[in-house]
Amino acid sequence: MEKPTAVKLGSNFNFCLGAASALAVPAIVKVAGTKDSSSIATDVSSTETRENNHLFTFPESWQEARPGSRYNQDPRKPAGRESKKTPVKKQRARPNLECQWRHMEWTEEQKTSLMKTVSSYKPSSGEVTQAQVLLLGPVGSGKSSFISSVQSVFNGRVTNRAMVGSSSTSFTKKLQSFNIQGQSGEDPTGLVLCDMVGLGGGEMTGPTLHDIMSIIKGHAPEGHKFSPDQPVRSETVGYVKRPSLKDKIHCVAFVVDASKILSYPKGLSTTFQQLREHISDLGVHQVALLTHIDQVCSQTYKDVTEVYKSHIIRDMMVKAASLLGMSTSYIIPVRNYSSELDLDVNTDVLLLSAVDHILQYADLYFQDNTRQNTGPKTD
Repeated sequence: MEKPTAVKLGSNFNFCLGAASALAVPAIVKVAGTKDSSSIATDVSSTETRENNHLFTFPESWQEARPGSRYNQDPRKPAGRESKKTPVKKQRARPNLECQWRHMEWTEEQKTSLMKTVSSYKPSSGEVTQAQVLLLGPVGSGKSSFISSVQSVFNGRVTNRAMVGSSSTSFTKKLQSFNIQGQSGEDPTGLVLCDMVGLGGGEMTGPTLHDIMSIIKGHAPEGHKFSPDQPVRSETVGYVKRPSLKDKIHCVAFVVDASKILSYPKGLSTTFQQLREHISDLGVHQVALLTHIDQVCSQTYKDVTEVYKSHIIRDMMVKAASLLGMSTSYIIPVRNYSSELDLDVNTDVLLLSAVDHILQYADLYFQDNTRQNTGPKTD
């Protein structure tokens, strides 16, 4: 039997509250006689006090530069309103490519085909009926907006399923799961999108590494409100002591804002990459969504079908890949609905292609676990 090991975060983890050396990864204990990632357990009681620091909090200098933050308001105007929106710096436009560097069909038929694919999706594992996907990213990156936008496509009109805020702190305060409903008269889809408080949400609301890993392992109860004095632990109301496959997260989708890629603090890259290491240790695949693409490319703003011809979007995807420490093949650009009242078929195609991409990686998790569970058993 392997000896339990505790891995400490690196000393260059500069953006945690408190001393970096005090923050440790949960002791990982493998249950004897199995290699299944579902057998991984966390010694919560021995680590929760050391992990009760926030994973990442944006420095005040970055908050000051954010439009709409309390540091950037005109004192002559009522609190909560932006005095003047800071214009997004758009890179100098270069002529778009003649051909798409990722093939995409922008037709009503393609939208219908993608909707059928998502609606008919069933996990390859007989143990579960839905794939649970956790959206994880900085405050204001567009996690809740993505959930609402995807549901809007199936509703046939723009709706706000997940409540969206516009402040400099995270509007989402608790763990919420959204079962994406099918079209009217149809059964729910096999997709559940899970929303949680954003990284860098401030001193009182930012998530800890312990909480994030507890969610992914299936210990955290639905509706758990994130608070530094209430970490997910065995005493938490609704705590799942022995999570089954249906309780766990089957894929993680990181969400980053294209308009902030160049201004994110350097420490955020370390946070993402260390998160990815711990999540990968659980056998959970990860993808990424690049949001607000219309704010960095005027051509895409005018016509979303230009997204895969845009030099700017491709460059931003490369920068996002560097930030996250992953290949650009895992990254999908999306345009969420925000001020629109009516759906746009091309925006829908882009959103649905992102969902299809996510489901492919979620199913890899089920395939991996099915192979492990059907292998030879050991005592």
